[in-house]
Amino acid sequence: MTVGKTNTNLKNMTVGNPAKLILAFSVPLMIGNIFQQLYTVVDTMVVGQVLGNRALAALGTTDWFNWMFLGIMSGLTQGFSILIARKFGEEDLDGMRKATGNAILLSGILAVFLVVAGEMLVIPVLQILKAPADIMPVAAAYLRIVFGGMLVVMAYNILAAILRALGDSRSPLQAMMLAAVINVGLDFLFVAVFHWGVQGAAIATVAAQFCSALFCLQKIRKTDIMKFKKTDFLPERKLVFRLLYLGSPMALQNVLISIGGMIVQAVVNGFGVMFIAAFTATNKLYGVLEIAAISFGYAMTTYTGQNLGAGKIDRIRKGTKDAALIGIVTAVAITLCMYLFGKSLLGLFISGTEAERQATVGMAFEYLWVMSVFLPVLYVLHVVRSAVQGMGRSVLTMLSGFAEFLVRTSVALLLPALIGYQALFYGEVLAWIGAVAELLIAYFWSVRQLAKQKFAKKNT
Repeated sequence: MTVGKTNTNLKNMTVGNPAKLILAFSVPLMIGNIFQQLYTVVDTMVVGQVLGNRALAALGTTDWFNWMFLGIMSGLTQGFSILIARKFGEEDLDGMRKATGNAILLSGILAVFLVVAGEMLVIPVLQILKAPADIMPVAAAYLRIVFGGMLVVMAYNILAAILRALGDSRSPLQAMMLAAVINVGLDFLFVAVFHWGVQGAAIATVAAQFCSALFCLQKIRKTDIMKFKKTDFLPERKLVFRLLYLGSPMALQNVLISIGGMIVQAVVNGFGVMFIAAFTATNKLYGVLEIAAISFGYAMTTYTGQNLGAGKIDRIRKGTKDAALIGIVTAVAITLCMYLFGKSLLGLFISGTEAERQATVGMAFEYLWVMSVFLPVLYVLHVVRSAVQGMGRSVLTMLSGFAEFLVRTSVALLLPALIGYQALFYGEVLAWIGAVAELLIAYFWSVRQLAKQKFAKKNT
């Protein structure tokens, strides 16, 4: 297949060694995610060190609510990209462009809805989360700016998803590197120099995302197989429903996970500002632990979607097995790094008296170590979930989100009364285990169904 002349980063993943392809696709995404996490971590460090633990706690209070909207956007756009990848694998370039145009149209409409919904829900949700009164105004101000920039964030998500569907993982990397540099610079300028507080961190993040969206747009415009006609953006009922069928379950899965997280956050808020700060610091570092897992997941979605379009079911099996093994090895290496350097990294987020710092870092590291030990489970979860998504079984992946929700919330609501705050740490890894159990069943069932369909088609 000729995949493009002006954008040489496009990659056909239906031929070649699966492990090498997945690794080659994942590494740029990992580097890009490192830069993305870099500016998230710098946001947190600057807020924690310049503004103190109360501001850090305010930022932590917003985490899951903010992540819910980000999860909706990433779930929808990743779902949309499955159809684009499949059309690319089928070499149906007209269908691919039409799917892309409709995906962009849907993304714009849904982004407007998310902006309105987010702004309306800020105060009610913070009240439900039992945010302490002294940090609620700060948390609300941060969220209002972030939600106001949702159109920009959606633009980056859909444009990056389109590039990944075509096998281009380098352009999103370059976009994220650009965003990271801009965000870090603006963080120090707005928070440390201009003294705009957490609002400055929010403005820096939105500005950085705007730049990354423009970069991805330019890359798509230079891709010769993405020369659109106006009719590509006209909604087609069947195509719109197909895109929503693929994207909505993934968005709902993320909503369930985030609601579970918000329930946990409400319980966390009951343990006081110091514990909230410790929990926030670890969750920010958790984003670093998950970087490679997310990258393997994106690789598997594209790899599976393209090979499904090409009718190569055996390659899907081989790629999933290789990716799971690579993920486990990567997770073990990260676990060792956290054992050696985890406390030092956590200390970068936390300020206060020496006694406060030691107590907060101690709680944070306890949580970090529990997650690190079970990290291989999380990596298998991302690989298998994305393989199932790439096969178009989005409803089955949504069920894994429901499993996570049930386990995480049950533990958070029932066990703290028996064993204290440690229950919140174990609830997270138990949620991973519950999701993996459902996903493995879904994966093997889906592969068998595809094999049966291929056999039936071959013999008709």
